[in-house]
Order: sequence, then structure tokens, then C-alpha cells
Amino acid sequence: MRLLPLVSAGFLLMLGSAAALAQQAAMPDRIGGTVESFAGDRLAMKTADGQVTTVLIPPTVKVTALENRKLSDIKAGDYVGSAAVQGTDGKLHAQEVHIFAESMRGAGEGHRPMSGPSRSMTNATVTTVIADPQGQTLRLTYKGGEQDIEVGPEARIVAIVPGDRALLKPGTAVSVFVTKGADGSLSARAVQAEKDGVKPL
Repeated sequence: MRLLPLVSAGFLLMLGSAAALAQQAAMPDRIGGTVESFAGDRLAMKTADGQVTTVLIPPTVKVTALENRKLSDIKAGDYVGSAAVQGTDGKLHAQEVHIFAESMRGAGEGHRPMSGPSRSMTNATVTTVIADPQGQTLRLTYKGGEQDIEVGPEARIVAIVPGDRALLKPGTAVSVFVTKGADGSLSARAVQAEKDGVKPL
């Protein structure tokens, strides 16, 4: 199962109630796919299973995109999000790291489990960057704790950058955080779109 970026978000958003968690079990909090159409405030997207899903995109929801970066671009003081898997060595190994824009500092701050065994997401400030033979270790500090994340050369490094709704063209890869209404309708909380060939995972 491929990891989805954060915006997260979320890669960035947390569900706090038992009811929300139960709802999440029935409907993924994040939906990935390709744009079929975008008209008015309705986004139709085809998901990996071939189904077409329609999501309301409220006017207040911003569209973001990704730009490729290198591990050496991550510096102390950056606010990042890291999706990681705990290895047999007991350490957290990054699968991807997102560098947030300064305006997004604090988004989804904290450390939490993700779907799948031993997977986690940490959104936090880089306090220390330690070089090691396999890459770098990032010490990430958030309110109430800290985590050391091993980042090897295989980890995807991207920056989250502003986008706009003009990116939501047919065939464009998108990743959408959604809320499911009582009537079953889906409303976006965050949208990330492909830009210049860089796709959300």
C-alpha cells in the first residue's frame, strides 16, 4: 500500500472522536485518484479501483502541490511531516518527508499511527540533523514529545507549495482529505494536485 502525502495534511488532520474513527473505517480519510472533471465546486475523480467519486470542494479549501527536493535541503528549524515505518532495529525509517511552507507551520503537529502495521506520521520541527552512513537522522520535536527519524536515500523528499484550482484538470493526479456527511456526501478539507509531473502519492 503506497503512502499518501500530507497535507498530510495530515498528512495532517486528526480525528478525535470514536464516531469519527468509526466513520473513517468505512470511508478513507484521504482519497487518491485522477480528475475526471471539475465544474463549479464539484470534483469527480476516478480512484484506483476504477470507481468515480464526487467530492465537494468548498471555496475556503486551498489547493496545494509538491516540488521535488533533496535530503540536503532539510535544515534545522524546518517544519516537516514524515511518514515512517518502524524497522526491525526499533527505529523509525522515513518513507517520505514533506517540507512545509512557513505559512503551514503547526499543521497537524504531533506523532500518530497510520493505517498498516508499524506505520506512523510525525509533523514537527526539525531540531537536529545528524549525518549517518545511510543518510541522515532527523530529530523532530512537537508539543509533548520528540521522535528520531532515519532518512535514507530511498525516501521521497518534497516541498509542499501553493497551487490553485486551475491544476484540477482531467487526468491530473490528486489526493483529497474528505469529511463524510450524514447523507453520504463527501466534502474536501484539503486538496493536493499534480504539478509539473510531480504527483501526490
